[in-house]
Amino acid sequence: MVLAIVLAVGVMMFAAKPIGDFVDDHPTVKMLALSFLVLIGMALIGEGFDMHIPKAYIYFAMAFSVVVEMLNIRVRRRSQAPLHLRKSIDAAPAGEESSGRD
Repeated sequence: MVLAIVLAVGVMMFAAKPIGDFVDDHPTVKMLALSFLVLIGMALIGEGFDMHIPKAYIYFAMAFSVVVEMLNIRVRRRSQAPLHLRKSIDAAPAGEESSGRD
């Protein structure tokens, strides 16, 4: 059991940076993950009210969404470079006024 935990922590430490970079480069993946959390939360609320929701429906919806997002990422990669947002709108150099139009 201890070996499994140590291995899991090692894999997480190794994979955290590449996964974080991937999510930063593809903001739609972050939205997909948040929608999964909402889906799971709603399923848990339904279970609390004694509604039986087959897990296969939830897993299929999640898998279908991941496949669609993978296809979207592949299409976007071929068509254009990803859009990079600015960190701050007030990041203009000192002495320059921002016209509000870019």
